[in-house]
Amino acid sequence: MTTWLDRIDPDIPPADGPAKAAASAHLDQLTKPPGSLGGLETIAIRLAGIRGRPVTDIERPVVIVFAADHGVAARGVSAYPPEVTAQMVANFVAGGAAINVLARAAGAGLVVVDIGVAGTAGDQGPATGSASGARLVRARVAPGTRDLSVGPAMTRDEALAAIGAGREAVLSQIAEGADLVAVGEMGIGNTTSASAIVAALTGVPVAAVTGRGTGVDDPAFERKVALIEAALAMHRLDPRDPIGVLAAVGGLEIGGLVGAILGAAASRIPVVLDGFITGAAALLATGLASNLPDRLIAAHRSVEPGHAIVLDRLGLTPILELDLRLGEGSGAALAIPIIRAAARICGEMATFEQAAVSGPA
Repeated sequence: MTTWLDRIDPDIPPADGPAKAAASAHLDQLTKPPGSLGGLETIAIRLAGIRGRPVTDIERPVVIVFAADHGVAARGVSAYPPEVTAQMVANFVAGGAAINVLARAAGAGLVVVDIGVAGTAGDQGPATGSASGARLVRARVAPGTRDLSVGPAMTRDEALAAIGAGREAVLSQIAEGADLVAVGEMGIGNTTSASAIVAALTGVPVAAVTGRGTGVDDPAFERKVALIEAALAMHRLDPRDPIGVLAAVGGLEIGGLVGAILGAAASRIPVVLDGFITGAAALLATGLASNLPDRLIAAHRSVEPGHAIVLDRLGLTPILELDLRLGEGSGAALAIPIIRAAARICGEMATFEQAAVSGPA
């Protein structure tokens, strides 16, 4: 049976060249030396290529955070116990997490999708954009994944269901008017999954793509690397099969991110990636839609060593370098005001002719 996922590659064409050229020409007519706004101009041109027209404002940005638990967390790969996933989702809904603060500061709505949290993850939150907390969406595929070190984390059907749920979550936000989608995640143990995914897809040694996540000590870090290496040897993954990689060593929230990234990109809505885990999801999604990187914006480069490798493979230059390693979409939220500023430069700054200012000789 043909599904939307079978059609996703042609649904995501390369960035719109004429729109990028038009945005570049317009920027050169504004009252400034050509190129003097540097990265802001690069962002404005990228936005035009994604939307197919010059973008003059971002009116309704939204941060979507996917949350799920990981069976591998029981193996001591995180500095925090597995129950923290559900506790943090409740914190998001209550409005007390870093992402709540940063989304509010950016003027962005915040939606948290429970796609696989074990246990209770809080009650229905207030409407998107409320100052008091995030809106919680229930889209639970399963109560977490199984331990990837002893068998597949998910069935292939569960991986596909997670991708579908992520797509539905983002399309719902787009239908409500979202014109910029920033993505984030929450899931104790998910840097282990992300490291396994990146190593499987790139062929880079596990030790080179694995970091300390929540801040594990040396013995835990060594255990984490050895566990991932053993899991990859057991699963014998094919990098040409991103769904198979996701099912074997991924997470439900990573599947949700894949679906959200693909859904927004196919709708020609800019996608702002957060850190290492969202980057791993984008790498999986690129295996399904080769033109996808043209439609992504990298918010920052985290201190996780695998993140730089992911950004290089995607051909993305990050906006910020702040030594972040929190997740939650925190870096993506921080980048939103810069992206909004780039769009408004195109929409509000006067041209030399309008301002009666002499242009360059």
